Amino acid sequence: MSANLPLRERRIDVFFAVVFSAFTITSLIADLMPTLGFDFSEPSDNFILNANHWYAHDTDPLFMDPPVWMRIVTGLSALVYMPFYVVLVYALLRGRNWIQLPAVIYATMISTITGIIVFGVEFFGEPQWQTPNPAKFLAFNLPYVLLPLLLLVRMRKPEPFTRRF
Repeated sequence: MSANLPLRERRIDVFFAVVFSAFTITSLIADLMPTLGFDFSEPSDNFILNANHWYAHDTDPLFMDPPVWMRIVTGLSALVYMPFYVVLVYALLRGRNWIQLPAVIYATMISTITGIIVFGVEFFGEPQWQTPNPAKFLAFNLPYVLLPLLLLVRMRKPEPFTRRF
C-alpha cells in the first residue's frame, strides 16, 4: 500500500472539495424546495423560494411544477446526495481511500439520473417539460453531470489519493 500524497499535492481534490461543498448548499437551496412541495411559481420575499423562482420561471418547467417522479429525484438529491457530499468532502480533504467505491456509485447514479432522465425530458420529452432556455438550463445543470463524471475518472484506480489525478 502506497502512502497518500499530501493535500497540497492533490489540487484536484481541493477543487472537488470546493465544488461538492457548493453542491451541498445547492441541494438544500434548490432540491429540498420541490421535494417538500413548496410553491415557487411566483416571486417571493423568501430568498430561497425567490432564487428557485428566478432559475425555474423561464428555464425549467419540470422543476417549476414537478410531477411525483421528479420530486423523488429532487428528494434523492436533498436527502441522500447532500449528506454524501459532506462525507465526500471530508474524505477528499483527508485522503480517505475508502471513499472510492461510494464515489463511483454516486457518480454513476447522479450522471445517469441527471443525464438521462432530467436532460432527456427537458430536451426531448413532452413539450410542456422542455426547457425554453437551453443555455441557462445547461449553465445550471451541466456541472451536475460533468463534475461527477470527472470524479469518476479521478476514482478510476485503487488508492486514488496516492496520485495527483
